Amino acid sequence: MTEPSGETAPEAAQPTEDPQEEAPEAQTRTDAPGAPEAPAAPGEPDATEEPRATEEPAADEEPGAREEPDADEESEATEEPEAGEEPGSAGVDVAASESGAGGTPELSEAQAELAAQRELRARIEARKADKDGTVSSGAKLSGTAADLLAAVRAVEGGAASGSAFYEAPEPAPRRPAPETVPAAVVRPPAPERAAAPTAGTTAAVREVLAKGGAPEALAGQVAAALGENAAAALSEDPWQLLAVSGVRPEQADGFARALLGAACGPDDPRRTVALTVWLLERAALQGHTALEIEAVRAGLAGHAVPDPEQAVETAVSEGAVLVFQEEETEEPESDEDADPSEEPSRPAAEEPASPVLLGLDRYALAEESLADGLARLVKTATADTWEGSELERAAGAHGLVLHTGGEASRAEPVALAEAAAARGLRVLVAVHSDAGRYALGAAGAAAVTVGGLLAGTAGPGRDEDGAFALDLLVVLDAPQLDVETAAVLVESLPDGCRLVLSGDPEVLGAPGAGRVFADALAARVCPRVASRLPDPGPLGELVSGIGVGELNQVEAPGKEVVIVPVRDAGEAVHRTVQLVADSVPRAIGVPAEQTQVVTVGHGGSAGTRALNAALKQRLSPGPGRFGGYDPGDRVAYAPVPGRTVTGTVLSADAEGLRLRCGDEEVRVPKERVEATLRHGWALTAHQAAGTRWPAVVVVLPGDAAGGLSRPWVYTAFGRAERHLSVVHGVDQALARAVAEGVAPERTTRLRPLLEGLLATPEE
Repeated sequence: MTEPSGETAPEAAQPTEDPQEEAPEAQTRTDAPGAPEAPAAPGEPDATEEPRATEEPAADEEPGAREEPDADEESEATEEPEAGEEPGSAGVDVAASESGAGGTPELSEAQAELAAQRELRARIEARKADKDGTVSSGAKLSGTAADLLAAVRAVEGGAASGSAFYEAPEPAPRRPAPETVPAAVVRPPAPERAAAPTAGTTAAVREVLAKGGAPEALAGQVAAALGENAAAALSEDPWQLLAVSGVRPEQADGFARALLGAACGPDDPRRTVALTVWLLERAALQGHTALEIEAVRAGLAGHAVPDPEQAVETAVSEGAVLVFQEEETEEPESDEDADPSEEPSRPAAEEPASPVLLGLDRYALAEESLADGLARLVKTATADTWEGSELERAAGAHGLVLHTGGEASRAEPVALAEAAAARGLRVLVAVHSDAGRYALGAAGAAAVTVGGLLAGTAGPGRDEDGAFALDLLVVLDAPQLDVETAAVLVESLPDGCRLVLSGDPEVLGAPGAGRVFADALAARVCPRVASRLPDPGPLGELVSGIGVGELNQVEAPGKEVVIVPVRDAGEAVHRTVQLVADSVPRAIGVPAEQTQVVTVGHGGSAGTRALNAALKQRLSPGPGRFGGYDPGDRVAYAPVPGRTVTGTVLSADAEGLRLRCGDEEVRVPKERVEATLRHGWALTAHQAAGTRWPAVVVVLPGDAAGGLSRPWVYTAFGRAERHLSVVHGVDQALARAVAEGVAPERTTRLRPLLEGLLATPEE
């Protein structure tokens, strides 16, 4: 959904007093919901009528214009400010504690997970720097700037393959020197807390920000991003302000002009390098681990860079970005006995050369480490004969197995784990969220979240080498694994451990960078077991049809599926509030706190911001005295970018907000409230993926049509366990999206890396 500039959230719709509008209704019309002939006053059919999903469009209808996914679909933790907002952190209205005062606080799961990822990346860099020879899959370039520029031009011109210029990477210049490690497989130790920037560093950064007219509230984030020399670095290169999440190029340009005056311009190398990195970071928020070089140049041109080609070459020469190109298949050797007068035969249609890609070292290292780790598990597992289901037999014989299926199929990998435990193996089941554990019933008591496992707050613990004491790890919700999390997870498994990745390939991918599960499936380098267990009931029938491109009408005698047609966004907000607060609790028996609203984007007149404002006014009215939040508010908390959990505000104190997230109590520091917390009655489908609720209200206002795709609809509708209400205002765009709407592809490198490491000669 496209977010209007300078928008203002509409006033919250007041609940109607008409009892006829309180019960959700079943859709019985044969025409499309929300058609022009809908009555002017919002009335609902009788609740006893059978609900139906919308019909498919006629075969001769043209599909609607598709829009690129807007930045509003990104996770809340990395969202840019709206137009007119200044980037910064809104303080919590409580007494602030001095930095570093008091005892060392307990390490949170989010901090531990981030520390583990940082430690892993540093150790991966050290390992790769110690390797001899070239890295065929591509790594950081080295040598003089002239060599690098020649490399880029040669790759693009076809004079050489991209891998001809790759050398073993050096550690990133801004990271501390990693420890010397042995040549064996390196695994991360138990995570340690990263040192916070000192008060002196933050104060120095605050002075530089004030001099340049930037909000001083950014000082903490700048110091954390740039390190102890942040003030000096920012003074010399003001565009490094773009390293802070939420800062836009035009804001960084204004800051640079205030500091440098006439000494800077649109072609300043510092600006072009920072913009190149920023474009790749933005692409990572949309799931890409790399971008084609032409896309980066086009993005630079869109930000008034006079010579985008030179800008890319400068960024490469300075080591800010890396160049990749997959190796071409070697041409067959020439036949010495062939007649030289005869022209060699040419193929009818030559395959296009692999595109030149640009990427950041963090994602390149993560993908290469993940590919190496998966190959290690495949090659070190001892084949065994296990009796039982197809999945059990495959897991016994292989180190890596992929399992696909819907919600009902989750029982199959759980049964595998139970059978393996009965054989005396050390087994663990990991899920995406706490809600995923609860959905497993009795088996969920022994399951852990991936975040808790990596943070060391759950699971078997690590040995002296940093490896988990496991013989089999079963990961559910595998499509939600981003490449960095997956790399940390796989590097933590010992040699010989079996790994089973299970999930629904039709859902939206991970909010973070990469498409680990999809790439592993596409590489075809390990067994893939497809479940034949269908999802039950009307909801299962509806969602299964969407998965194959059909928006079927389903019989729902228990009001499992309800369509609520609306004419505009204002009515969509009004009806959503009514459903959550009145209709679903009364007619379905699901309370408001167990009902989740899902919409297309954060912005717009019926996005998460507008819906959360209206729902807070109805369900938890209050002044927002704790940084915009009150006790009892439902919130969406993003401890790390790309992972959102829902919770409830308990209270606030001098250290920040206290939340209840599942079974745990979480404390969000005051300075992190603005960056990591949003109200959570309404979420995007990306945020909701991996979690299910008893009742879900999916909101589709008229301006949402451009953001719809089959994976989006499949994911949003599939979040409901017992009841689904669809607030429908997109006419036939919903049916077209299901039939024809394919989510944009993510540019990644994991598939060719896996194929290069594990593909057999006959493949």
